[in-house]
Amino acid sequence: MRTKYFALGVLVLALLLGACTPTTINQAAQPNVRTLSVTGSGQANLTPDIAYIYIGVHSEAPTATEAVDTNKKQTTAVIAAIKKSGVAEKDISTTNFSIWPSQQYAPDGTVSGSIYAVDNTVYITVRDLASLGDLLDAAITAGANTVNSIQFDVADKTAAIKEARAKAVKDAQLQAQELADAAGVSLGEIQSISFYDNSPYPTYGGKGGGAYEAAASVPIQPGQLSISVTVSLNYEIK
Repeated sequence: MRTKYFALGVLVLALLLGACTPTTINQAAQPNVRTLSVTGSGQANLTPDIAYIYIGVHSEAPTATEAVDTNKKQTTAVIAAIKKSGVAEKDISTTNFSIWPSQQYAPDGTVSGSIYAVDNTVYITVRDLASLGDLLDAAITAGANTVNSIQFDVADKTAAIKEARAKAVKDAQLQAQELADAAGVSLGEIQSISFYDNSPYPTYGGKGGGAYEAAASVPIQPGQLSISVTVSLNYEIK
């Protein structure tokens, strides 16, 4: 009887050990997917339709009160001239107002006294470039004596970016087909797409500096801006 129970126990133990043994399933290795990667580029040109300009008034006087009063009257006249030229109030903002004493020196190098200098600068957005030359003339006539950093830009670049992207994709597709034909293979589905937009920064027109230098650059020539896009396509090769 003891031998019978011993044999039964051995059988149960064998069954338990068999259940714990990991099951092996033969799976075929996934085939390597052959791919072809290409990079295309596209560009769209835009004509600027907006300009940004710093226009200011620099004043000097023996006292701070006189310098501020003179600058205030002159700046008020300049802003009025800018508005009269068609610039909306929302497109005019003060970016700098400063006052400081400036020591004066005699020919022998000794300090002969002090004057006070005041700077008041406004940043304006010009949405009608055809009026830009007349606006500069009006501002200078009204008392502006500093004009700096005329920048040209495009208000809405959406259509140009879309055009450049389409050109970049077409360029990449053409390259991929040419390479596939040369290699004697066929293109499959696109596996991945990536792109990079390079939108232009506002460009500077002319030289920064005094108002009379800027006025001499009229008529204004804004030129063109370019938007470039790079697109990478990754194809499966059949």
